[in-house]
Amino acid sequence: MSKKRSIRIGLLGFGVVGQGVWKNIEKNRLALEYRLGTQLEITQVVVKDASKAREVLVPSGSYSEDPARVVDNPAIDIVCELMGGTSKALELTRRALEQGKIVVTANKALICEHGEELFEIARRNGGHYFYEASVAGGIPIIKTIREALVANRFKLIFGILNGTSNYILTRMEREGLSFDATLGDARKLGYVEADEALDLDGIDAAHKAVILAYLAHGKWVKLEEIICEGIREITGEDIEIAGQLGYKIKLLAVIARDFEANKLSVRLHPALISKKEVIAGVDEVYNGVSVTGDVVGTTVLIGRGAGQDATSSSVISDIADAVFMLQGGASAVISEEDEATHQILADGLELALGDELIGRYYLRIYVRDEEGVLAKISDILAKEHISFATVNQKELEDGTAKLMVTTHMSSEAAITRAIALLNGESSVIGAPVSFRIFDPGN
Repeated sequence: MSKKRSIRIGLLGFGVVGQGVWKNIEKNRLALEYRLGTQLEITQVVVKDASKAREVLVPSGSYSEDPARVVDNPAIDIVCELMGGTSKALELTRRALEQGKIVVTANKALICEHGEELFEIARRNGGHYFYEASVAGGIPIIKTIREALVANRFKLIFGILNGTSNYILTRMEREGLSFDATLGDARKLGYVEADEALDLDGIDAAHKAVILAYLAHGKWVKLEEIICEGIREITGEDIEIAGQLGYKIKLLAVIARDFEANKLSVRLHPALISKKEVIAGVDEVYNGVSVTGDVVGTTVLIGRGAGQDATSSSVISDIADAVFMLQGGASAVISEEDEATHQILADGLELALGDELIGRYYLRIYVRDEEGVLAKISDILAKEHISFATVNQKELEDGTAKLMVTTHMSSEAAITRAIALLNGESSVIGAPVSFRIFDPGN
């Protein structure tokens, strides 16, 4: 029997995900090598501090603090960038791709902010950039869109792309906990990023939405061009009222294309979603993505969206694709031909402005508990042609009241103007809060 070829892998970063990649390759080595027809060797592991104790033990000779031992090493077949961040990771990824290397990454921020440049460097130099692990953890959403559903045009992609925010909202709903109490538990369990804004303000999920928008529609969108709102304003009472009306509140990424108008809407925000929708039932740290294609109809993928094993599973999947390519198989990454197709997809495609959105809304308004206040609120909304669908009123002990209303169909622009008018009304206390009501049929 001829000896199998050995594929050498170098890891840039050996944190949670990096250790998961090592651990799971070792755990399933026999099956992996049988399926791939090759031996896998992680020969170099680059870390900031080689003396730091880690849960996963590797041979001391594999450790280094010098990225050149991976990036500039001709013996390394596959570079895994698992460092995170957009500074040193960007420099090293550029350097590897400029040498025509294969790079596998789980770094959604890097792809979102610099993906257009990095894919171009890869194409120009014969390199390859794999990024399955950058979106939705263990869910193979990128391969599903790129390969399994390749025959489709995508009218709507939406879902839950951040496990931490979903965990917080699930606990608030099930146990009646406050946002702060649930956040404290999430911190103790290690679910929250060191930079909490990534999870709580929607930035992490928005990065992923930008990547999916490019993959499905060939258009790079800047984060500052889209609606990006987090979960800090959601209260237990919002969740309770939503439940009474047949909704759950989820942090949703929404990528919608109007093919007739040739406009693309990309947004990330909390939304009331009907309990009848499959995605509404995705709880805890799980992610779920619904993809509607013009050929296949709607496909829903659900799985763990974060964590060592889920993310390392996707990294190893990309390593496997890279191995097949090294053995002469077709490339599963974006080629010049793919880019030409993407340019056709994006030809003339415009990004829809946020105020162009049409839909229904949920409003929470604190008011002075006095005669005629509901009529005043109604009059203000009527000026913007906004009408009530439901009204809930709760009197508070301090002489104020809380109004929680849903509207009939309106526009984002009208809601924005109405909130500005409400802010100027003497009977309104503080700034009103609004959430969109998501309807996949709109």
